[in-house]
Amino acid sequence: QVQLVESGGGLVEAGGSLRLSCAASGRDFSSYAMGWFRQAPGKEREFVAAISSWNGGNTYYTDSVKGRFTISRDNAKNTVYLQMNDLKPEDTAVYYCAASRSPLTARVKIQSNEYAYWGQGTQVTVSS
Repeated sequence: QVQLVESGGGLVEAGGSLRLSCAASGRDFSSYAMGWFRQAPGKEREFVAAISSWNGGNTYYTDSVKGRFTISRDNAKNTVYLQMNDLKPEDTAVYYCAASRSPLTARVKIQSNEYAYWGQGTQVTVSS
């Protein structure tokens, strides 16, 4: 089992940057595929970015963040990151980190129901 704690959210002006971190506790972090999702007020939770287990060789992004956001992982620190550049007001949401045990596949996972573990979320607010 793994527990996830997000940090790094905050208030930023449009065009600015933030780096979200998701620290995982528990064993075998490297065997988990990781993802970031977000939920804006009044909207459903949506997929943002995902990274495969082990060396994180596979990544995937929703179209609206491609070229602006980068997901990465540091297995030595049991941490996954989401670097967010050129932020826009429509990026405003609570951002959630998620983990899915995936020791046998390098497939990224983009559906929320593929993830068994979730963090509590961190608020990102982008002002115009």
